[in-house]
Amino acid sequence: MKKTMLGLLGGMSWESTAHYYAQINQHVRAAKGGLHSAPILLHSVDFESIAALQRAGDWVQAATLLGEAGRGLAQAGAGALVICTNTMHKVAAPVAEAAGIPLLHITDPTIAALLAAKVGRVGLIGTRFTMEDDFYRARLEGAGLQVIVPDAADRAEVHRVIFDELCQGQVLASSRASYLAIIERLRAGGVEAVILGCTEIAMLIGSDDTDLPLFDTTALHAQAAAEWLLQQDNTDK
Repeated sequence: MKKTMLGLLGGMSWESTAHYYAQINQHVRAAKGGLHSAPILLHSVDFESIAALQRAGDWVQAATLLGEAGRGLAQAGAGALVICTNTMHKVAAPVAEAAGIPLLHITDPTIAALLAAKVGRVGLIGTRFTMEDDFYRARLEGAGLQVIVPDAADRAEVHRVIFDELCQGQVLASSRASYLAIIERLRAGGVEAVILGCTEIAMLIGSDDTDLPLFDTTALHAQAAAEWLLQQDNTDK
């Protein structure tokens, strides 16, 4: 029997996972009408345990935990997997291997949107892992994009706001101003757009805050997830 449910690995943080759940369902309802909603299985982890592994640099154990969760979703009937966070795509390959089902990678719809908009030089803000490690930037650069990240002080501020505020549901005007100043410095460095490369950042800033194009990875990933579900409907006919 074809597996048409979508598996979400969430809780990293649950603040942004809630946006995934809402947006995926909104896309499905818009496409199908009526009382239709998305067939979703959610495994929401305790983010404190994952964040501790991030801080310790123990990505192997983090991959093991998420891989086990992904395998559980597959066994429960998920036909594809979505990791509801940018940072944990650092372990996307081993998680997908453990789960044994396709993984919808968060950079793929982001790259497609950037290329469609003919963006060549893009700023990237997210956790320090996303900005500083190569697991994320390499995929963007492999698609021909030139990726610019903030300087060290600005990277530290972006990371701090994510973990100390946004992941805890705090949306502060002072931090919005700080982020917009960082984006302006990226603009001064020649970027044509900025990737909101952490799934919580859209809680703080959006297109109404700046005229520089922003690419919200949460929204793009959620749309791609909904499109996968809708495609299953078409192939089942």
